[in-house]
Amino acid sequence: MNPLLNPKRLTTKTMKKYFLLLLFFYCVQAKAQYTNLVWSDEFTDPTINKTNWTYDTGGGGWGNAELENYTTRPVNANIENGNLQIIAKKETYGSNSYTSARLKTQKLQNFTYGKMEARIKAPVGQGIWPAFWMLGKNINDAGWGWPKCGEIDILEHIDNSKYLNGTLHWDNNGHKQYGTTTLCDVTKYHVYGMEWDANAIKLFLDGTKYMEMSIANNVSSTDEFHLPFFFILNLAVGGNWPGNPDATTIFPDTMFVDYVRVYQLATGVGSIEGNHNTNHLMSQNYPNPFNSSTTVAFNLPSKSSVSLTVLNANGQQVATIESKELPAGDYTRDWNASGFPAGIYYYRLQAGQFIETKKLILIK
Repeated sequence: MNPLLNPKRLTTKTMKKYFLLLLFFYCVQAKAQYTNLVWSDEFTDPTINKTNWTYDTGGGGWGNAELENYTTRPVNANIENGNLQIIAKKETYGSNSYTSARLKTQKLQNFTYGKMEARIKAPVGQGIWPAFWMLGKNINDAGWGWPKCGEIDILEHIDNSKYLNGTLHWDNNGHKQYGTTTLCDVTKYHVYGMEWDANAIKLFLDGTKYMEMSIANNVSSTDEFHLPFFFILNLAVGGNWPGNPDATTIFPDTMFVDYVRVYQLATGVGSIEGNHNTNHLMSQNYPNPFNSSTTVAFNLPSKSSVSLTVLNANGQQVATIESKELPAGDYTRDWNASGFPAGIYYYRLQAGQFIETKKLILIK
């Protein structure tokens, strides 16, 4: 008999192994709860998706004495090589000496609870202030405003600091905030994430938690954190916190966003508001980045002719994973890429009138 199954033969060493094994499976199960991908933008379209993103514009300082004028111009925000690029430029525009962009999902995509992630490579320099954050949907409603609407800063970085900042802002008879920092070289790609439920908000860097705050039972007047929020991606120049650029600051400088994704619990806890068609297919692949093989998971809301192909970075088809009619249901398909060179690829899933294209990163 296996000693793990025979209590009479359980040694202290074996019991420790058994406990660690149970702990491992418990942790895996806990993390695997956020398996329901409810929304994402992989930035694989040639232009910025107007059903996901709109813009804040202007150069009034944005409450922080910032120096940039936010525009909707492609020179300040565009998509290239599967990344959203937000570009800060030193140029006269209106009464401002700098331009940049500030994109948001306000009135388009709003979320309550879930796992939010973005893979980002950010610029540094005196007076440079990239951010990935969320504001309460009701910010413009009477009686709310900021900070009562709530603010969740998943990524903020200033100047040439070695630290990433994560902060929550809310109202409790006045502005309150709670946050911390963690070491991070933001000039390299990292996954900046948050897990948010009715009990707590937790911030993560590359899957490692570095901050947690309780919001259970609206403790400390945190009721705003149980309402819908929208995303903001921006690259600010100057301001009260980072200070102004100087002769060492390099322009133009760019913030690269590989993707933004929202997962919710498989049990359906959480909500999503926006332009979502319940008949639309949803897909994801894991792991990503991957070595040799990855799995594409997708659901079909109805019987469809399915085409699942792989494209290289130039848009050329290099592999076919699936091509046939399938009934409604959940599916997984593997792609063995052992014979392909490392690099950027895309899988394209077409089912009836719906098409999704998402990025694959093959490492070897």
